[in-house]
Amino acid sequence: MKYSEAITDSDCAIAQALAVLGDWWTLLILREVAGGRMKFNQLADELGLSRKVLTQRLNDLVANGVLERRQYSERPARFEYQLTDNGRGLLPVLIALQDWGARFVLGDGTLSATTAESSTEARRILSLVGRRIPEMTLVAAQGRALDPVASPEWTVLYCFAAARGPGDGRYPPGWDTIPGARGCTLESKTFRDQLPEFHQRGVAIHGVSTQRPDELADFAASERLGFPLLSDQYLQLTSALRLPTFRADGVDRMKRLTLIVDDRRIIRSVIYPIADPAASVSEALYRLDELRHVAA
Repeated sequence: MKYSEAITDSDCAIAQALAVLGDWWTLLILREVAGGRMKFNQLADELGLSRKVLTQRLNDLVANGVLERRQYSERPARFEYQLTDNGRGLLPVLIALQDWGARFVLGDGTLSATTAESSTEARRILSLVGRRIPEMTLVAAQGRALDPVASPEWTVLYCFAAARGPGDGRYPPGWDTIPGARGCTLESKTFRDQLPEFHQRGVAIHGVSTQRPDELADFAASERLGFPLLSDQYLQLTSALRLPTFRADGVDRMKRLTLIVDDRRIIRSVIYPIADPAASVSEALYRLDELRHVAA
């Protein structure tokens, strides 16, 4: 029986949603599946949940159309769990919970586009080193679907809150008062100006934001960036890595950070927090040289 059949408050969408998602283990399962841990044993190991309880929660999520079960091995028969379209629709819910927890539970309630170097958030993001970015595509200019990780090159994946082209209007009200929000245009232009140095090292540059693809395309064209800007407006990458966000003007926006990724999709270095957007570009070059020297 689906959870929703047992809820008497049938006219309230909140009540009906909580009938499916009210168990906190359910949300943590969705967090892990969004991050690429889709096999039963991976989920059991990561969550520390009993196999009986995990089986029940997974069955409930499949029954409610949030996850689908796909066979990946015939002998023995083994399955993995993937988000359905309904499940992907819950990614903003996960990010909203993360943002609320970071700001009001772990933080002091201040709206910020960055964090302190000693913060819990900073430690968590720096611990992404060694994590593999799941297979995915994001939308670039003209609707092209691009992998955020280049192959076979190294990739510098820099995440930013917002950038505006000439016809896109102003930034949200109060933007300049949000710590860490300013500097997105400067950062992108600095990557543009130093692009030959990255190319000489066999490195691709990809910028990522939760802005719409058309907004990013207009900005990239106006600044003649020479590398793609990818839209994570549906929070696919953000949810997979649990990247830090803040909410401004009704939009979940990425906090500024840089990931250096190898051709196996493994994150090899993280720059976060970033106090100086322009200097972070030189820092990325320095770290790349160190990584390439070790690999040589």
